[in-house]
Amino acid sequence: MAHPHSLRDDERWRESAACRNFAAERFFPQGASGLAVEVIQAAKAVCRSCPVSGPCLQFAMETDQEAGIWGGTEEDERRRLRRAGRAAGRAARAGRATGAPAVPR
Repeated sequence: MAHPHSLRDDERWRESAACRNFAAERFFPQGASGLAVEVIQAAKAVCRSCPVSGPCLQFAMETDQEAGIWGGTEEDERRRLRRAGRAAGRAARAGRATGAPAVPR
């Protein structure tokens, strides 16, 4: 199910993306070591200055982008975010099922 404010179908945010004027290869490095580390850091620097890095990351998460730098995150960072989101969802559902609060206070 898509997020209520899904960017899946509305990609107008891309018009304001800081990466628009760069070659796509700059955001899809080959590997995660050696020269790729420099490429990744350069791509993330572009993302840090981008006015739409939040919508970019949201799009990447909604569409399960596995490769590349999206919203200033690498593949493994997005995987961690997905796992954390799934764990939070399970905790919330478990709290509702037992009547207990999902987050201890």
